[in-house]
Amino acid sequence: MRVLLAACCAVLSLSGAPADESVHWLAFEGGEGPGRGKHVVLIAAEDEYRSEEALPMLARILSTRFGYACTVLFAIDPATGLIQPDFQTNIPGTHLLSSADMLVIHARFRHLPDEQMAALIDYTNSGRPILGLRTSTHAFRSERGSTSPFAKWAWDSESPKGGWGQAVLGETWISHHGEHGVQGTRGVLNPVFASHPVIRGCADIFGPSDVYTVEHLGSQDAVLVHGQVLEGLSPSDKPVADAKNDTLQPLVWTREYKGETGKVSRVVCTTMGAAVDFSSAGLRRLCVNAVLWSTGAEGAITAETDVTCIGPYQPSFFGFGKFAPGKRPAEYR
Repeated sequence: MRVLLAACCAVLSLSGAPADESVHWLAFEGGEGPGRGKHVVLIAAEDEYRSEEALPMLARILSTRFGYACTVLFAIDPATGLIQPDFQTNIPGTHLLSSADMLVIHARFRHLPDEQMAALIDYTNSGRPILGLRTSTHAFRSERGSTSPFAKWAWDSESPKGGWGQAVLGETWISHHGEHGVQGTRGVLNPVFASHPVIRGCADIFGPSDVYTVEHLGSQDAVLVHGQVLEGLSPSDKPVADAKNDTLQPLVWTREYKGETGKVSRVVCTTMGAAVDFSSAGLRRLCVNAVLWSTGAEGAITAETDVTCIGPYQPSFFGFGKFAPGKRPAEYR
């Protein structure tokens, strides 16, 4: 029995499964690499773009190739313990942000209990870095007449204007600029920031998700990539020949957010982020670069950084109600 137990422990050790993993989230141990000793928390909590598939894939890359310990949090139905992307009031594990060195978030219209929001806002005010993906510009909402101290962070808040998305990431929900589900996106690098580490090696960025309208960025926000609207959903499609491309919308930008404690966070935001968008090596590289740059490992960023997916990655196309039912976090390991 002792031999059998030792063998089982060895197998678990080789699998990388950490001993403190909860059934409600997914944890990957770190290892050797520029991220050694650092912890990235990734939040997949939106109901359209299949972040529950994309963020475990990104976590595998960050942990296996770059040494970061990664924890992926999900929207969980407490009655079943299953991932339920359209269950908007529960993201177990937000307390783990207290030990995080980086937050990667893809959330949409979440209305969370105060204790979970408190953990998120404490992180936001801590001066630690954030990478926001697509619908995170409108990550939170609140019920009409809510007395929660966190209601002000709703996407349509008046104070701060645009809530958490606009205050922290630089933008809230405005509109689709490209035609949703019809016109894809090509990233056009901004020559002004051609040498920026976040876009190093990211010459080819494409995604089937459409370009968002962005109106509220400030003069100090650095737009690294603009979004070109394509005629269709294939990377070989041509840009549309109408006014949509007369002035290209910001697609990727960096900024600094001064929290309520006075501490300043390094922020990267992109309005891309559908699971199918991450089939683009350019987008995967951009997100890995953003994590490296934000956590002080800029020296590890090269144009040839390996961002190949760990294992098969066959993402589902976006759409409401199209998530794979009956999944538990461990099934995305």
